[in-house]
Amino acid sequence: MARHPKGLYLLFTTEMAERFSYYGMRALFTLYMINALCLSVEEAAGIYGTYTALVYVTPLIGGYIADRYWGTRRSILCGGLIMALGHFLLFLSASMLSDLDMAKTLMFCGLAALIIGNGAFKPNISTMVGSLYPPEDSRKDAAFTIFYMGVNVGATLAPLLCGWLGNVDYRWGYLCACLAMLGGTAIMRLLQHRLLVTPEGKQIGLSPSASVSSVSSVSPVSHKLTAADRRHILVILLIAFFVIFFWAAYEQAGVSLMVLAERNTDRNLFGWIMPAEWTQSLPAIFVVVLAPVFAALWETLAAHRIEPAAPVKQAIGLLFLALGYYVISLGVDGVTGEEKVSILWLVVLYFLHVCGELCLAPIGLSLVNRLSPAHLASLMMGVWYMSTAASNALAGVLSSFYPHDGEVKHFLGYQIATLSDFFMLFVFMSGAAGILMLLACPKLIKMMK
Repeated sequence: MARHPKGLYLLFTTEMAERFSYYGMRALFTLYMINALCLSVEEAAGIYGTYTALVYVTPLIGGYIADRYWGTRRSILCGGLIMALGHFLLFLSASMLSDLDMAKTLMFCGLAALIIGNGAFKPNISTMVGSLYPPEDSRKDAAFTIFYMGVNVGATLAPLLCGWLGNVDYRWGYLCACLAMLGGTAIMRLLQHRLLVTPEGKQIGLSPSASVSSVSSVSPVSHKLTAADRRHILVILLIAFFVIFFWAAYEQAGVSLMVLAERNTDRNLFGWIMPAEWTQSLPAIFVVVLAPVFAALWETLAAHRIEPAAPVKQAIGLLFLALGYYVISLGVDGVTGEEKVSILWLVVLYFLHVCGELCLAPIGLSLVNRLSPAHLASLMMGVWYMSTAASNALAGVLSSFYPHDGEVKHFLGYQIATLSDFFMLFVFMSGAAGILMLLACPKLIKMMK
């Protein structure tokens, strides 16, 4: 594989710590609401969906502030500290379960801090990855895939450690997430000046005023959008629309697939019952294992000039997702009540979902970075995350249709009476989106040129 700038690995580490904190909290959150705060599955799904949606709305604001005022470095550091505060408030919430009203209030305050902090952090660290490379560098797709592996190293370890601590006491899981966020922010602060530089050695991620002053003696800065810029922005918006259907299905991992793991999955491994929270590490483990394979694959195909265009990769990702849900729908067919199915069904589902994720998520980050006008880079990354916000809101709505106690539910005329019915809903949704995106690819590719 081609060599990459050292700054990529600093961003890898910082994102790894942030994702550790996020997925550590997420591994506990649904079961914490149900088992500790005595909320129903429907109530927990609603709060979870709203929270994860808002987490991806605020990057639009954070991207604007970074582009206009703060720069990406300051935004990342401030966002990291605010998120650490959010996890600490969740720690306090889990420390006051004798007063459920106070515990719920602290929980919502913690969620608010996480939402605000993520808005400052999320779009800007992704933007900085692309800034390490020349505009048309062919290593970018591979770089974002490596960066994405950092996301999932954190996501692998978090449910294992935070989930284990949460089984002892929820508060220790939340405190662990807080310390991880503080550690990642500190590393970023210490090494940013030495490692976050362009190929020419210039500092990246400074505030706009500092960046402008460094080049003002050479030429004025023009922010006028060209016809190509407008066309590229439209491509980002169109692809973001299709991505909504991917994440709405994928994010069932945090709610419906979490409930499936706890209630209907046989987690007995040689006499030891694996915590349900640990199943949240499965997709992240697969990403860590497969990300280098996919990065090498894209570089190899590019070297032979047969690499699929970004929209084609993403359409394939949607089809992998549909296949994963088809597999689990077969696995749970006929399962009712407290009946258990082998954990291998979840293993296969997450393997296929990760193949789809690696075709879609890092490629999307690379595409947004490549197509965005330079002065709108963080803002457009925020727009990209807006699609994830919409998908998480939709994921929360769809999770509420999870069948239990023999209740029959209906979604747009589709009857959901069994677990198999529920998961087939995602087969139809993601499969249709993948096919439509494939059909749209020739037009999208033409608009990208």
